[in-house]
Amino acid sequence: MGKVILVTGASSGIGLACATALQSKGHTVYGSARNLNRLQSVSFKPIELDVTDDASVKKAIAAIIQAEGKLDVLVNNAGNGVAGPAYTMSVENAKKQFEVNFFGVVRMCTAVLPGMIERKQGTIINIGSLAGLFGLPYQSMYSASKYAIEGYSQSLRMELRNTGVKVVVINPGDFKTGFTESREKTAFGIANPQLETEYKAAVASMEKDESIGQSPDVLAAKLCKIVDTANPAHRYLIGAFGQTIAPTLKRILPGSLFEKLMNDHYGIK
Repeated sequence: MGKVILVTGASSGIGLACATALQSKGHTVYGSARNLNRLQSVSFKPIELDVTDDASVKKAIAAIIQAEGKLDVLVNNAGNGVAGPAYTMSVENAKKQFEVNFFGVVRMCTAVLPGMIERKQGTIINIGSLAGLFGLPYQSMYSASKYAIEGYSQSLRMELRNTGVKVVVINPGDFKTGFTESREKTAFGIANPQLETEYKAAVASMEKDESIGQSPDVLAAKLCKIVDTANPAHRYLIGAFGQTIAPTLKRILPGSLFEKLMNDHYGIK
């Protein structure tokens, strides 16, 4: 039987691929965006929703419940990226990153969980990142916001153990999407040619990795299987093997060696 599913950030990239794939499997899928003009000619049901706005979230959830009577699965996918030196990052830019990537997740979960708990069933799927399992140079706030999702999801899972509600985290590697072009890059900010060169090298490396990344359809296909699984795993690492092996390397290698390997990859010698 098809489920009622909400995918946030469904106007492009991973969100669009996931919402489209889930709809094709016979589910009733709502895909959200802040601007409905970005959800034209989609196969799923478009809904206006801004994860940074309490009133917008409550309005969208109420509309889905009124129309469908329930919400079975929430896929917290909406997110953005801020790249820049951690050593000059303003609190304002840090807050901008967390407002969408972390507090948006909290806001969505708080809106849907009372209903799921009452029905004693439901699934929360939080799209984290491999960057939530190890820090990335010059993506400090992005990594921090994804690390926050890890702690929040684990606590949530423990609290909901006896409710019938499941909590899953997906940690994607690099996928080829519009995320690269939409990433905000903060100004370098200090006079240090060596560090500035390393900053540019790291940004170039991350953009190259994304440009040759897998299609988001790969992640969407996996998500469809997760949604249909009665007892999904707590975590799924999805991406190229060279990236998904990194958490294992972090666990078994000395910290200094792991960080050297990461720095080498990002052009920080």
